[in-house]
Amino acid sequence: MTRTFDIAVIGATGSVGEALVQVLEERDFPLANLHLLASGDSAGRSVAYKGRNLRVRALDTFDFSSVRLAFFAADPAVTRASFEAVQAAGCALIDLSGALPVAQAPRVVPEVNPESLEALAAPYYLSSPAAPVVAISLALAALRPLLDLRRVTVNASLAVSSRGREGVSELARQTAELLNGRSFEPRLFDRQMAFNVLAQVDAVDADGHGAFERRVSDELKGLLAIAGLHVSVACQQVPVFFGDSLSLSLQSGSAVDVAKARAALQAAAGIEFIEAGDFPTAVGDAVGQDAVYVGRVRGGLDDTSELNLWIVSDNVRKGAALNAVQLAELLIKHYL
Repeated sequence: MTRTFDIAVIGATGSVGEALVQVLEERDFPLANLHLLASGDSAGRSVAYKGRNLRVRALDTFDFSSVRLAFFAADPAVTRASFEAVQAAGCALIDLSGALPVAQAPRVVPEVNPESLEALAAPYYLSSPAAPVVAISLALAALRPLLDLRRVTVNASLAVSSRGREGVSELARQTAELLNGRSFEPRLFDRQMAFNVLAQVDAVDADGHGAFERRVSDELKGLLAIAGLHVSVACQQVPVFFGDSLSLSLQSGSAVDVAKARAALQAAAGIEFIEAGDFPTAVGDAVGQDAVYVGRVRGGLDDTSELNLWIVSDNVRKGAALNAVQLAELLIKHYL
């Protein structure tokens, strides 16, 4: 008889939380009871699951001892505020916010470093990396046997859904106002987002680097575990609702066989490879899909040790919800 599990989803009314619930249903996750939780005004709403509307309850009164596993898909502050209660209850946790240090909740992508779970002990605390990291790490894991990887340069064009449901609503509002010839005051973003590109996605430090750029760099280094690897990250906010677009330049310590690199990507699990002469887009290909799309694979213009590629991925579905559910599937298969 198949075992079933009581699960909680925190942040259930957000875009990632709703996607989590959808993926749990689509993959027929062995659920006994699904508890949907949120803080503030979101409590009391409902989310569809298997033909029913499940009511979202208040997080602050929830007893974590009633579930085996909790997904945290809310603000980092919510994870940190609830972590002590999760620990006391002996409940496993999968965090999508990046709130917990790596030593406490290692970053895991099932197709890249599932072996990292072997060193953990119950009740198991894991983190799903930032959405761009999930997409990039799949491609780099496929290429790693072929490259003496020394440097990774990432130029990330991030959809407004990286800012949650509020980002999607604000872009829609601004677009409608401009198309109707009306002026507006920006709300979530500090300036016009519609029909524009913003050179940073959050506040920068004294060196000019954003917190999310540092997170992507640190998580990539941790997942790949290559000594001496340099990772440079630049993030821009673009007027796209869903789907990240990532341009990568890889520096190897020796000449790159581009044909072998293309073959490795084509054979890799979780990757949809687009042949030369075409290229994938976030809106036309990746949104709503489970695969990471890779195209425009080419060598450097004047450097045989350089490899360039283009990646698009659904940041909410693949980059967040699906990776988290796949982590949960690993846990229940081998550890819980």
